[in-house]
Amino acid sequence: MNEHYSLITAIATPLGDDEELHVEGLKAQIDDQLDNGITGLLVGGTMGVMQLLSDATYRDLVDRSIEFARGRGEMLVGAGDASYARSRDRILFLNQKKIDGIVALSPYLLKFSQPELVDYFQSLADIAKRPLFLYDLPGLTGTKLEFDTVRALSRHSNIAGIKCSGDIGSTRQLIDMNLPNFRVIIAAPDMVDTLLRSGIKEHLDGIFAAAPHWVSGIAKACIKGDFANAARLQQNLNGLLRLVRENGVFATFTALVNARGIPGRYGPRPYRMLDQARTELVLQSPAAKELLKSGAS
Repeated sequence: MNEHYSLITAIATPLGDDEELHVEGLKAQIDDQLDNGITGLLVGGTMGVMQLLSDATYRDLVDRSIEFARGRGEMLVGAGDASYARSRDRILFLNQKKIDGIVALSPYLLKFSQPELVDYFQSLADIAKRPLFLYDLPGLTGTKLEFDTVRALSRHSNIAGIKCSGDIGSTRQLIDMNLPNFRVIIAAPDMVDTLLRSGIKEHLDGIFAAAPHWVSGIAKACIKGDFANAARLQQNLNGLLRLVRENGVFATFTALVNARGIPGRYGPRPYRMLDQARTELVLQSPAAKELLKSGAS
């Protein structure tokens, strides 16, 4: 396997009691990722619940993330909101920042046709001073970016790729289109080892934030041809995925990273955090105990 791979963590946004940015938690989380083999960050993505943050918290999140990352990895920032005007204003803010790319989710709440989505993304790419990445998340937006739409958008000189969080078969077909100078970044955290072995080397997900050392360990094991160890680490990661899905993503993530010494509340109101009894049950689960035992550098 070629040694070049991209592991991008969609970081969660740590909040304080008044929904302000928890600065200490953000720094600890970013250091945890970049010190443990993660190659890039997505700030303000779905895991970072950008659309639920106040404008002040969003701006603080971006500025502090750039400060704490200090150029140690690729820095992508989410800007996609419910309308062109709201996404445009976020991009105008990001144009002033030293980042590597801007990620734009398809507009949600109201539905738009595929030609309208082409107009939407092309217009955003026209004003962005950094490369624009499409974000296809049909499970949340209710809109799937079709192959012809992606092909048309890939021809824009400032649209650099797409982050796919949909059906793995559809994503594979998109990869096989071999669009020139166009990255396809996949969100399939339960299959990282298998996909790396098959040559798919660009991966991004929020669960990476809970166990960056396992994710980078999967990639390093695949490079060495140690596929048994890669599979073992993948099974550990899949255990965490089941745990957060069964107990609530943001509440369970908060319990896990707090137990690892990374402070903050990783879910804005009205999300509820786990009570003490439920937290104890989560932390006593086999997946959590394995995570806390394994540690990180």
